[in-house]
Amino acid sequence: MTTLLPPTPTPLSPPSPFSQNLLFNFSSPSTITCKATNSPFQPIPTSLITSKNQSLTSPNNTLLTLLQQRKTDEAWLYYTKNLENQELPNPTCLSRLVSQLSYQNSTVSLRRAQAIIQRLRNERQLHRLDANSLGLLASAAAKGGHVLYACSIIKSMLKSGYLPHVKAWSSVVSRLANSGDDGPIEALRLFGSVIRRVRRLSDLDMVKHTRPDTAAYNAVLNACANLGDKNRFLELFDEMREFDCEPDVLTYNVMIKLCARGDRKDLLAFVLERIIEKGIPLCMSTFQSLVAAYVGFGDLVTAEKVVQAMREGRRDLCKILREGNVDEVCLDDNDVFDKLLPNSVNWRDNEPPELSRVFEPNSRMYTTLMKGYMNAGRVTDMVRMLEAMRHLGDSESHPDHVTYTTVISAFVKQGLMDRAREVLAEMVRIGVPANRITYNILIKGYCQQLHIDRAEELIKEMIDTGIEPDVVSYNTIIDGCILVDDSAGALSYFNEMRARGIAPTKVSYTTLMKAFASSGQAKLANKVFDEMLKDPRVKVDLVAWNMLVDAYSKLGKVEEAKNVIERIKENGFYPNVATYGSLANGIALARRPGEALLLWNEVRQRCGMGNGEESNPSSGIPPLEPDEGLLDTLADICVRAAFFRKALEIVACMEQHGIAPNKIKFTRIYVEMHSRMFTSKHASRARQDRRKERKRAAEAFKFWLGLPNSYYGSEWRLDSVIEDEYRSE
Repeated sequence: MTTLLPPTPTPLSPPSPFSQNLLFNFSSPSTITCKATNSPFQPIPTSLITSKNQSLTSPNNTLLTLLQQRKTDEAWLYYTKNLENQELPNPTCLSRLVSQLSYQNSTVSLRRAQAIIQRLRNERQLHRLDANSLGLLASAAAKGGHVLYACSIIKSMLKSGYLPHVKAWSSVVSRLANSGDDGPIEALRLFGSVIRRVRRLSDLDMVKHTRPDTAAYNAVLNACANLGDKNRFLELFDEMREFDCEPDVLTYNVMIKLCARGDRKDLLAFVLERIIEKGIPLCMSTFQSLVAAYVGFGDLVTAEKVVQAMREGRRDLCKILREGNVDEVCLDDNDVFDKLLPNSVNWRDNEPPELSRVFEPNSRMYTTLMKGYMNAGRVTDMVRMLEAMRHLGDSESHPDHVTYTTVISAFVKQGLMDRAREVLAEMVRIGVPANRITYNILIKGYCQQLHIDRAEELIKEMIDTGIEPDVVSYNTIIDGCILVDDSAGALSYFNEMRARGIAPTKVSYTTLMKAFASSGQAKLANKVFDEMLKDPRVKVDLVAWNMLVDAYSKLGKVEEAKNVIERIKENGFYPNVATYGSLANGIALARRPGEALLLWNEVRQRCGMGNGEESNPSSGIPPLEPDEGLLDTLADICVRAAFFRKALEIVACMEQHGIAPNKIKFTRIYVEMHSRMFTSKHASRARQDRRKERKRAAEAFKFWLGLPNSYYGSEWRLDSVIEDEYRSE
């Protein structure tokens, strides 16, 4: 292993700084709004550009002709060979080329579009592109899963005065809402930015293509549901009227999720009733959401009742849901659900409505119920349901690849890899194609059982069957290499992933860092971290910083770990319990008790036990909730170093936070290391005087342990001794 993180080969390397691996599948390029005219993007008829062509240079004319003929690849090659290093094409050609490259729905074409964007950024010529091309590229990035890049494009458009089409910016909001980390929060911020821009413009005709529609509100409401922010959900729900947006069935499906996140199982029935009362046409996704919600609550009985009632063709599903689920509906004065679901206030006065027609369960509903069986460990019931689905007369209820993948996942969870492979073989036999998720689950199962060779075989099998591994596939096998202590293999797969043009994620970087940290290669972990900092696609969080602290701490490199903690603070983060815990372990390994005292002072202030400025809540520094591992390690160091006064402070902190100190361990340490302290008869008087305060602390610690000490027979409190020690300083 001589080279770390070699660059991706040139044909597959995305341009910097927006090195994204993008996919795009937009229905039509004809609905994105331009900045100046607000006219939709349309292919330019030859008859309308004849006069313009007379003023165009010959290269522009040739490029535009290729674009009109939809020869996008040829147009790109012509641009790179004849125009890339010369004068830029005119705005019409540039905008159309970026739009058509985005619309091609391929990784290569999106990279080409980004190359144009990067060149325009470098030459400060981004104003040559219109809102059509930028909007299409934002949609492409969002649908390809690169939401940070897509979000930056929309923000740049707003900052430059463009009005992005609602389909462009709402697609970004939708992807942000479903992404991890701070995605839902960013979705709310982006939605707010667009709404503020729309409200500032009084010309309704100018903003008609940018104004939010019901789909846009559904996207941002989904972000609120994912955050469990019911108050913000209500605000946006009421705001829909301002833009003439009516809630549809998807809006209420999101409300089902909000009820689930808010632990309000009693209100699920009223969401269905509200849809019926408002006359909104129901769809199967509503019933799927209901079943998923009950499964999430662990209420498999009600989930089974829903599926069974639909199988029997019953229309009194609302009545079934009320029975046993809404005996006590708890709504207080500050609850937003009484406004979202007014029918839940006086529900006893109203009979539950019936469905307008009969709905039959489909394979997705059966599969969701099977997931409930899997989570409950009821593998036998899950297999029985799979067998029953095979014999159902309705083809819509037959098991599909999601169903089989659920069964495979259950067997993997139980460690039954042979049975999981049998299900995969059956899928092949009956012609149900396995997908990437199916293989990823199997790869994870083999890695958990330390069968890395079989996981590698599955990677090859995926490629042979035409399924390209994704970042999850590689992250899983990299983590598997860590489990068998193979950091070289982890690096090899990381580089192979990049060579395939697969963009690393935060998990990719942190997993590789973990591989180097566990093998004692802190410098290589630091090098991976530095590369992650430079990657614009990845948002570095405290978990990654903590992993770097842990890498140095495991080697006892306290100064390096402390330097990383200083960088953490400089980057706007605050160390947490994991940060301090790793540093404490490093201090213990390096046997530097003086550093433990400094660390304890900082921890004590963060816990609100200090008298310094940092203990003030108004300082903006979040309080720290210590755990047993951190405090036990610090106490252990202090006891071994005979810092008994500090040890008493730490054990007092442990008891204050409900953590039981390990007195047996500390007693053993004291007896083994300090039982003969202060017993020398030949020490000078001056030396004995200097040890007086230490002796008092040792006696206090012995009293706390229950060992014979000078406090026996007298009334003594731990707090008073500590206060006396402070006065003596």
